[in-house]
Amino acid sequence: MSDKLQKKSKGTLSVFQLAMMTTISVASLRGLPAMAIEGYASILMYLIPALLFLVPTALVSAELGTTYSGGIFEWITKAFGKRLGFLAIWLQWIQNVVWFPIQLAFIASACAFVIGDPGGLSNSGIYTGIMIIVVYWIATFLALKGGNLFAKLSTIGGVIGILIPAGLLVVLAGIWLTTQKVSPDLANSSFLPKISGLSSLVLIISNILSYAGMEMNAVHVAQMKNPKKDFTKAIILAFGMILGIFIIPTLAIAVAVPASKIGMADGILVAFSTFFDYFGLPFMSNILALMIVLGALASVITWVAGPSRGLLAAAHQGLLPRKLQSTNQHGVQSSILVFQGVIVSLLALIYVIVPNVSDVFMALIGMASALYLIMYLFMFAASIILRKKDPDTPRGYKVPALLGVSTLGFIACALAFIVSFVPSSNEATIAPQLYPLVVLAVVVVLGVPPLIFYALRRPSWKAKD
Repeated sequence: MSDKLQKKSKGTLSVFQLAMMTTISVASLRGLPAMAIEGYASILMYLIPALLFLVPTALVSAELGTTYSGGIFEWITKAFGKRLGFLAIWLQWIQNVVWFPIQLAFIASACAFVIGDPGGLSNSGIYTGIMIIVVYWIATFLALKGGNLFAKLSTIGGVIGILIPAGLLVVLAGIWLTTQKVSPDLANSSFLPKISGLSSLVLIISNILSYAGMEMNAVHVAQMKNPKKDFTKAIILAFGMILGIFIIPTLAIAVAVPASKIGMADGILVAFSTFFDYFGLPFMSNILALMIVLGALASVITWVAGPSRGLLAAAHQGLLPRKLQSTNQHGVQSSILVFQGVIVSLLALIYVIVPNVSDVFMALIGMASALYLIMYLFMFAASIILRKKDPDTPRGYKVPALLGVSTLGFIACALAFIVSFVPSSNEATIAPQLYPLVVLAVVVVLGVPPLIFYALRRPSWKAKD
């Protein structure tokens, strides 16, 4: 991270704040219903990717984050040079930008649920598109305030909208079991995932990206009082919270809600409705929906601030035009955030113009995740190279058996990348024979721009110290 950025970073982050920012960057209640359908098998489907990917990512990002400032851009640059460093931060950023409309569409659905979903509002493309644009720009406005305001909002939103609802699901399921039996679907489910071919493996391996984002908040390590010690503590705390949020509430949903009634978009809300209707407290479903909205918004705010700040560090190295390097009085990357907002707004218009495009859009979002996996391949390779290339640099944390840990993470990401070209057994939107070509097209269209910027860079783009 440049000195210019560090001097403009105001306030400090506590261990709990960074742990919460990391937790809500990774954990989301939105994905629980899809796994709840799998019943007891969801336990292994969470644990396998956690061991193959989350553990290596947490350990490697802890070492890199406490040794080098600047996040993924600085790590890859030190190992492979600016070209690949810029490509890595771009991949993290663009995948994140394309992800925003999906998370914001979930917020729109939850908001509609808060007011009773009049006239099937949650299924309206116009309503969804407008909500995506409005909520995103609110999140951008908050991020532009700088300092650690976004950290405080993320922490508060994470507690209210993720930790409390996740814990409440578990409590409600426990009370439910005192008078009711486990749903037949859960009772009859196996602890082993169903594997009936290559397409069935897609769900398990692609679940790796459920844990993506562990490294993102390393760009904020310089804002901690004792970066080397506190960052490691934050990563460990976040690791435990993430696993807890994913596994236990997923089973809590499956306890009461039959698989046939679990929807992908509103499954978490259906679960709360089932519990509260049974206990005679239907109004609580609306309150929980509002809390979940706050949690999802906190996640958006965190992702608005993180990768875009890393992209600014790259821009200051002369890798983006000067117009995209502007910062406001708080030292926040205003030009990049506005540019980012324009892209998100244009993507949101797809819902307005073609309301039934959500299935195709969801498929494209999944494909864009392949770009993120390329970034992780760089990160794991960089950790090995930097340990050998720069062994004498003091490290706040050193990964035991780094070669084995990073190799495990690298192989897991490589497998997930290959599998991303194979349609899942539930994919019916795009013809199977065209699916690999569409994935390749997405990777090229979204991944090539940074290489073009690098080739066209000018000395005048480099920021003055």
